[in-house]
Formats: sequence, C-alpha cells, structure tokens
Amino acid sequence: MRWVRWVFVLYLAAVLGLTLWPSLDQTSVPGWATSTVAALARIGIHTSVAALEALSNLVMFLPFGVLGVVLLAYARRAWSLGAVLGAVALAGFVFSGAIETTQLLIPGRVSTLQDVLLNGGGGLLGACVAAVLVARFARTGMRD
Repeated sequence: MRWVRWVFVLYLAAVLGLTLWPSLDQTSVPGWATSTVAALARIGIHTSVAALEALSNLVMFLPFGVLGVVLLAYARRAWSLGAVLGAVALAGFVFSGAIETTQLLIPGRVSTLQDVLLNGGGGLLGACVAAVLVARFARTGMRD
C-alpha cells in the first residue's frame, strides 16, 4: 500500500498546485474553460463554461475519495467501512474548504461555496465507489 500513499501525496500536490497558483487573469472564467468549450462545440458537443467548470470541480476530487478510502480502509482495519467513508467524505469537504479559503488571499483566484460543494461531492462520490470495491474485495479475500 506504500505506492497508494505516494500516489495520494502526488495527487494532493497536483491539486494544490492547480488550485493555489496565482493567476494573472482577474476573471472568474479561466482561459482553459472557454477554449475547451469552443473545442467541444467544433466537434458537436455543446456545453457551457459553467457546466464544464462544475464537472471539472467534481471530477478533480474523485481521486481524493478513492485514494482516501483505500488508504484508510487498510490502515484503520478496526474502523467500519462506514466510518472510513464518513471520514474521507468529511476530509474532502474540509480540504476543499481550506483551498477555497486560501484562494481568497491569492491574486486572480475566485473562491466560491459552489466549488466547495462540488469538490466535496466529487470526494464523496469517489469514496462511495471505493467503499463498494473495498467491500467486494474484502468479501472475496483479495484485500492484500
């Protein structure tokens, strides 16, 4: 499980770099979002910047939930899977809240409650998927 810890650390570093790097743009719409929406429209997929950003916030925290459950389920074997799921989901919301609070101090960053809810929701969704898989593997004896 050591490799999962390293993947989680690298993932956290990437999220922090992505979300806390100062932006020269003083806009609530990042350039990547507008160019991605335009590229999707060219291939017939019509969406909005708001929908793309919402999906991105949700997807960005899926690995938090998956990796968090895998790590805690094996590190805290005495905990029930429900306790692991709850701890990871709460940690996802807290981590996102800390990021959004820090963004208030960073030039070019926009902090919103919607981001906290979507990030936390992504962490919760990832945690639920991982909990189902961990439970299945535990029943079939594929834990280690």
